[in-house]
Amino acid sequence: MIILNETVIIDPQIQVEWLNWIKSTHMPAMMATGYFNSYRLLEVLNSPNEGFTYCVQYTAANMDQYEAYQNTVAQHFKNVHMQKFENKLVLFESIMQQLN
Repeated sequence: MIILNETVIIDPQIQVEWLNWIKSTHMPAMMATGYFNSYRLLEVLNSPNEGFTYCVQYTAANMDQYEAYQNTVAQHFKNVHMQKFENKLVLFESIMQQLN
């Protein structure tokens, strides 16, 4: 299983707006692409950063599914996220593989 982990550090002024948007719009749209099997939203409790830090994780069945996402719609989703909350957040991605 491949996990796309998006870590987002958010300005406190937009925290409520961002949470509402990520839950009601962004995560459902990501799932609607068909590239991911599940998702979860986590708050980082011990973040050394100012503001709020969240991780949004999407699971793909394998690397082929993740790469298909990257090659088709990933840039669109990143652009929408960054344009909507321009200069109010920092976002970085990690790709992880679950080990058994």
